[in-house]
Amino acid sequence: MSRILLVGLGSGALFAMMDGLINANPMGVRAMAAYRPVARASVNIIAGVGIDLVYGVVLAALFVSIFHSLPGSTGLVKGLAFAAMVWFLRVVMATLSQWMIVNLSAGAVAYMLVSGLAELLILGVLYGAVLHP
Repeated sequence: MSRILLVGLGSGALFAMMDGLINANPMGVRAMAAYRPVARASVNIIAGVGIDLVYGVVLAALFVSIFHSLPGSTGLVKGLAFAAMVWFLRVVMATLSQWMIVNLSAGAVAYMLVSGLAELLILGVLYGAVLHP
């Protein structure tokens, strides 16, 4: 249990750093320009990091809980399968829903899909390498 908590907090911190890099770089700012009229003037960093830490712990616990049900014979393959599953359920579904509601460019949609996939693949590799039931 303590391993899940430690890895989860570490992956949550990594999540927070990646979110910052994805959203604050010039390409990300351009891709998210459609949200500018409704976006907050400043981000509550403490709340954002706290949310990402909780996400990390929940994802780590979920990975361990379904470990034996994931395809693959190694932790790495299981981590990649987990990443693909979470990417579809978290990123693809949310991005396509936003595309239906907000006037997003194809570039913004592609940026969200690709950056979300990269983020989750990194977390999936981490979970697969260090978390086993």
